[in-house]
Order: sequence, then structure tokens, then C-alpha cells
Amino acid sequence: MTTAEFIREYRERDIRQLALQANRFPDVDMPYALDQIQGWQIARRKLPKWAACDGVIFPPHLSMEQCSSEPTAQYKLNLAMEWTTLNSELSTQNCRRQQFKTQNSTIKTSTRMTDLTGGFGVDFSFTSCAFAAATYVERNEQLCHIVEHNLPLLGLNNATVVCADAVEYLSTVEPQTMLFLDPARRDEHGAKTVMLADCTPDVVQLLPKLLEKSRFTMLKLSPMLDWHKAVDDLQGTVREVHIVSVGGECKELLLVLSTVVESELKVYCADLSTASGPSSLFVYTPGSSAPVTNSKLKTQNSKFVHEPNASIMKAGCFDELAAAYGVSPVSRNSHLFLSDEPVDGFPGRSFVVERVTTMNKGELRKALVGIEKANIATRNFPLTVAELRKRLKIKDGGDVYIFATTTAEGEHLLLISRKYR
Repeated sequence: MTTAEFIREYRERDIRQLALQANRFPDVDMPYALDQIQGWQIARRKLPKWAACDGVIFPPHLSMEQCSSEPTAQYKLNLAMEWTTLNSELSTQNCRRQQFKTQNSTIKTSTRMTDLTGGFGVDFSFTSCAFAAATYVERNEQLCHIVEHNLPLLGLNNATVVCADAVEYLSTVEPQTMLFLDPARRDEHGAKTVMLADCTPDVVQLLPKLLEKSRFTMLKLSPMLDWHKAVDDLQGTVREVHIVSVGGECKELLLVLSTVVESELKVYCADLSTASGPSSLFVYTPGSSAPVTNSKLKTQNSKFVHEPNASIMKAGCFDELAAAYGVSPVSRNSHLFLSDEPVDGFPGRSFVVERVTTMNKGELRKALVGIEKANIATRNFPLTVAELRKRLKIKDGGDVYIFATTTAEGEHLLLISRKYR
């Protein structure tokens, strides 16, 4: 049995068990085969279109875990196409890469992009569809060979692969429509960095060259990074901030830089589609709304409680959210919102409030009658989830949701709820 045959036949098996059976397959390059099987198993979850493509080579485990998923890569493609449209006339040339076809399937003539930190090439394989020509730059020679092998299999024939250092290549590249960077977010010891200036390459130091060499630059940054600080560090060149979450987890922070397009800063909070629900997008201008108080509603009498999605929580745009959807915050630091009526399109989860109780033992006993299991969340509350669950003697799970929070008046309450719709 050849290595390729082994990978195809056993790719759904547990790699730990396969490793123990290596002696049974003397003709198989087992370390390589196990890497490919593990890579395919991750791709089946994160990159199903790649997993369905025969012959694709996957990189080592760390690169697979760190690469973008299809939903986030698709989001970047849509963003690149929107920004390219601002700078170019549409052509009638179709984007014939069927695996990555978008609703706007035209690409622009005489447009070109360069991804200066190519990595495994997932983001590049998507965003390159928005351009007539694209260049992938990566200093890791092994990754360059992998990507050079994979791109034609994925139907991407407009790309050039260059093995080079990002900073050195930037100094020689011709002007581009878009530059893309995903700076490394680990230091030489492998520890994660959260400051923009600590990433590699240093985008702040490269800023003048990036602006000189592109009509716009897209930066992919850690969701742990303080986007307000990043915007300040980039000296008024950021036009858009995109905070992208998938499945309730904030995945990426994208910044679009340009001095060609003059516009007010906009923040986009995108929660991408998963099997559990549709996408939502909340767009706002920072500082556009005055603080909203909870004077409209009393927590004890409200019928609905709303929990913002992960992108909203990362953005911190609670005043703008309250103003846009007519909801009232429980308190300034609760990050929970109340309404008397259902709120269509709220960017997050909505619940029907069935009971509200203080932490008084008698009230608690009465409010929790019949509840053996519940999902518990604490928002601006003195106890952790584990501590509260122990006190309430309730197991995890079920269809009841308990939000423990503190009102503006300092009262500790539990909102016992069920999902709306």
C-alpha cells in the first residue's frame, strides 16, 4: 500500500490508533501520512471545500489550527470585493473559480493584490478571487511548496507564489490595489502578543510603506487586541474595523487602512452563519449615540432579556446598540438588555423572562421550583458561574437560562428565562 492509498483509506480513523499500527505498513511514510490525515480531519470541520478536493496537501498541525475557517475567509473575500469596487470599474470577466464563487462573481481588470504573510494560503485563496492578479508571499519555504501545489487544484490560476521576507518584499513590490497582512502574534518564545507593535512584522513601523504601495490594506489581527488602541496607533488611516465572530466566539479583528478613500470610521460587528442560526451585522460610528439609561423599564417587570453576540461584546458598543434597537440596559456594566416587546433582528440571543428573583432564600426556593437543570451566565455579579451553580444546586444544561446580574441600583437579581423562538 502506498502512502497516498493509506491516507485515502484511513483518513477517518483515529490517528493515535494508526500511529500504534505503523509496523503493519512498512511502505507508508507514516509521519507524513498522519500529518495529512490529521490535517484533513481539521479541514473537514474548518475547510470542507478543501477537504473535498483530492490531492490537497495539508501543513503541520499548528498551521491548520491557526488558519482561517471558510466563513471568515469568505467574509474577507466579500470585504475585498467591496473595497476593490471603490477603486476600480467592474469588468464583465467572470470569476470562474467555482469552489469560491460569491454572489458578486465579477473580478476587476487591472487589479492586483499581494498577501505579504501567506501562511497556509486559506485567506489568500479566497481574497485572490477579487483580483485579476495576486501574489502570495511567505518566508517559510515548505509552506510555499505546499501552496504552489494546492492552488491549481483549487482552481486558482491567477496567483504567483514568492518565497521571501514580507518586509524585504514590500520595499520592492509595485503599487497594488490591496495589500493583506496577518502579522504573527507570537514572540520568539512562542508566547502570544496582544499589542500591535509587538506583532511580526511591525505594522506600525511599516505603515508609511503600506500606504504608499496600496490603495487599501487589510490587516487581520488577534481578537484579543484592543482595537481602539490599534486605531490610534495607525494614525488616522483606519477606515473600517470589522469584528468577526463565528458560533458565539470572536475569531478575528480586521482593519481596513486607506488614505485614498476619505471616510468616517465605521465599526462592523459581524456574527457569521453557523448551523444554529443566521448571520447578523451591526454597523455603527463610534461615539454617535449618547449613553442610554434603564429608566424606560423596570428589571422586575420586563418580558424579554437580550444578550449581545461576541462581536458586540468585543466592540463595546452598548450605547449604540441600545439606541438602535430601543432596548434598555440592566445597568452600565451588565451587558444585558431588556424590552417589553420582542426585538426583531437583535444581534445576539433573545429570551423570554419567566421569573425574576432576588438572592433571598425564600424567593429563590419559590422561583426555582421544578428547575433541576439550567444554563447559567453571570453579568456584573459577585459570584462566578461555578459558585452560583453550587449555591443553587442546579445541574448544567436543559432549556432554562438563568442570567445573574446587578441592577443600576445595586440589587442582585436572577432572570430565569427561556430562548425566544
